[in-house]
Amino acid sequence: MDHITDPLYLEAIRFFQERFSHVTELGLREPNAMSLATCGANGQPSVRTVLLRGIDERGFVFFTNSLSRKGRQMNDNPRVGLCFYWDKLQEQVHVEGAVSKIDDTEANTYWQTRARLSRIGAWASLQSQPLDSRETLLGRLAHYEAEFDGQDVPRPEHWYGYRVIPTRIEFWNGREGRLHERHVYESRTDGWMQSTLYP
Repeated sequence: MDHITDPLYLEAIRFFQERFSHVTELGLREPNAMSLATCGANGQPSVRTVLLRGIDERGFVFFTNSLSRKGRQMNDNPRVGLCFYWDKLQEQVHVEGAVSKIDDTEANTYWQTRARLSRIGAWASLQSQPLDSRETLLGRLAHYEAEFDGQDVPRPEHWYGYRVIPTRIEFWNGREGRLHERHVYESRTDGWMQSTLYP
């Protein structure tokens, strides 16, 4: 069965959407912050925080410079992990799956919602490359501000959206005495399965 039509998979996505909506309503600062773990060809894991920009039955979407360290690692090894941690609720959500680039139309639509400075910054920053001084970065920013003065800032060819297509989603709830609740949805050869784990 295609994962997008699997009832248990859809249940997991709906549950995440419900939890995420609840967290967003609490007014937490950047409730869409998530740790993104990647692993390059050398086998060394790397993790950093990015922002969730979309979630539906197709997966979890974020955006970044494809020439960055994480972009290069995802190109070498398109398997990633995500972790949301909402301290106020003592909740985590762990996601594992394959990652792929979204289509240009969807990327362009999101690009237009970004602040102008953020769009110019995407052109100015050689993300993850060595920088000799802050002044160099500011000089590159000024260069692109002048280049795009009075016109729309186009999306750079190296700036993409990525979608994580889940193969595993775990909902973690903190409990007293570290007797946490862990509920897992996981893809198997015969479809998705749901299970509960020991803390």
